[in-house]
Amino acid sequence: MSHLLIEFNTFTILGRCARTGALGVVTATGEMAVGSRVPFVRDGLGAVATQALTDPRLGTKGLELLAEGRDASQVLDALVDVDPHIEARQLGIVDATGQSAARTGAKNSDWKGHKCGDGYVSMGNRLTSGDVVDAMADLFESTPELDLWERLMRAIEAGRDAGGQHGGQRSAAIYICEDLGYPLVDLRADDYDEPVAELRRLYDLYVPRIPYYRRRAADPTIGPFSEWKESQGL
Repeated sequence: MSHLLIEFNTFTILGRCARTGALGVVTATGEMAVGSRVPFVRDGLGAVATQALTDPRLGTKGLELLAEGRDASQVLDALVDVDPHIEARQLGIVDATGQSAARTGAKNSDWKGHKCGDGYVSMGNRLTSGDVVDAMADLFESTPELDLWERLMRAIEAGRDAGGQHGGQRSAAIYICEDLGYPLVDLRADDYDEPVAELRRLYDLYVPRIPYYRRRAADPTIGPFSEWKESQGL
């Protein structure tokens, strides 16, 4: 198996906002460039994450199955059926209605496990303890009033603060879609000693620009961000 298909230790939360329908994934791992392999999200369909001994093709296939009208559990069952190495995988799915499903293969390294709830999956492998998954889930469940991107960002920080994974993290990524036809948030910290902290730094720079970029897509006369920011009194 190619080196690029390997995630030895990863923690991730997938979520859906019940208020807006936004869907997203945030993830951190011990290998570089996790954002290129783990998160798969499409507007109005759902979110899929594939990790442990990762095969990114399962993410693409998961979105295709969601597009056929299957729910999260049906998609998971179908992925299990087509993958001869399923015990080496960890999969999470949240569909457009908020149904969730997950599977942790027997060959994942300890601590390994997942938690499914209304509109989310929290999961990880080779973690310091189950507290990591619980911390992410608890944060998500307790903050329904926040925008999805903030809930997920805080959740991955909670997972890190609960112990993260053995050996620490090397990369992190957050990917959010909200019925725009393009990602609302797509940020990556690809190779850092403290990737979750770097992701937060990028996130804090980017989030104030979200309304600007949304408007600019429809109104190219809006001008540069600096002028828009001043006009908004920011």
